[in-house]
Amino acid sequence: MSQEDLACAVGTTRQTITSIEVEKYTASLVLAYKIARYFGLSIEEVFDFSDVEEI
Repeated sequence: MSQEDLACAVGTTRQTITSIEVEKYTASLVLAYKIARYFGLSIEEVFDFSDVEEI
């Protein structure tokens, strides 16, 4: 799958997908949900939250 294919499927740009991959951009909750749903996974399975402090 190309970045362009994923971007089209979730309604964003290839540049946004690239930025998420190289950790220069954090996906909004809506975009994270769309990406996870596209792959049939939960948000936690797609995105790494290990550096997020617990409340």
